[in-house]
Amino acid sequence: MKTKLLSALIPALFAAVSGTALAQIKVGVTVSATGPAASLGIPEKNTFALLPKQIAGKTVEYIVLDDASDTTTATKNTRKLITEDKVDLIVGSTVTPNSLAMIDVAAETETPMISMAASAAIVSPVDARRRWVFKTPQNDSHMSTAITSHMADAGIKKVAFIGFSDAYGEGWFREFAKLAELRKIEIIANERFARNDTSVTGQILKIMSANPDAVLIAGSGTPAALPQKTLKERGYKGQIYQTHGVANNDFLRVCGKDCEGTFLPAGPLLVAEQLPDANPVKKSAIAYKTAYEKAYGAGSVSTFGGHAWDTGVLLNAAVPEALKKAQPGTKEFRAALRDALENVKEVPASHGIFNMNANDHLGLDQRSRVMVRIVDGKWKLSGSAN
Repeated sequence: MKTKLLSALIPALFAAVSGTALAQIKVGVTVSATGPAASLGIPEKNTFALLPKQIAGKTVEYIVLDDASDTTTATKNTRKLITEDKVDLIVGSTVTPNSLAMIDVAAETETPMISMAASAAIVSPVDARRRWVFKTPQNDSHMSTAITSHMADAGIKKVAFIGFSDAYGEGWFREFAKLAELRKIEIIANERFARNDTSVTGQILKIMSANPDAVLIAGSGTPAALPQKTLKERGYKGQIYQTHGVANNDFLRVCGKDCEGTFLPAGPLLVAEQLPDANPVKKSAIAYKTAYEKAYGAGSVSTFGGHAWDTGVLLNAAVPEALKKAQPGTKEFRAALRDALENVKEVPASHGIFNMNANDHLGLDQRSRVMVRIVDGKWKLSGSAN
């Protein structure tokens, strides 16, 4: 009887050990592939199909869900991916409000998370909640530095601000206002609009009555075109700035001729082929551009897809280190993966060079930004953004 029982148990035990040794890495993704942020989320979704399916001898599965640009859905997706799909890592979401809502779930379940949204508040300060959270896009504070520097050099003294009426717009105003004050730039109007608004005439009339030298529009994707088109329709002649949240071709298409002359800070990927050969990000940016356009067609690449690609770059760097301590599918592996992400050093990606540490879960520096101007309906490198 004992012999029969042992014979039955040995294969099961062997299978369990083999399963652990060969455990698959599961990555749970929530993106805004529909809704107001779809022009950002679709290239992100497309990019996950291009990420490595094997890292350090382990197969990698990407489980991708759509949160429809909705905060509640993003949170539900996150909880489902962690509790039902048992993922080792969460990636998402596309936009700031969704990402901020996901942080509590990641922290509660001690699951590392990589956001593809811009707000510095997603990863800063690195407290007990945010110690599990990382991100790939440049911070709004990082890009605000570039904008205020450009404004100061251009002699701009008075600025009007109009941004999304959510965490993205609020985060941008907070960071921009601090830096504008340091540069002696006065903010003389401060307006908001919703991502799904169809008119901002009232806000634009208030801005124009203040007669600013320049206007900063803090929106993302195609909805950010609405204030700019309205400014042009009303005859505004001053300089217009946008954020890196509009750095895709869908924005150019929707905004059309009303975008001409606009300045914005952006990741090097947006103008990868225009970068000097000495730029340390050029090679890694073009690598993503080539891979994406091979799959989806010439001219299809988007900086937002680059943020998704860079999550794969970080994963590729961190997984081998995490595997030295634990196997996928365990609490110990998730903790080891978090620790490995926090210690990524000099890793080139499509938007910059990552150097993470315990106090910086973004890890990008000035090499991750350039100033761009829209000229003849195209992105044109305008210079570095120091």
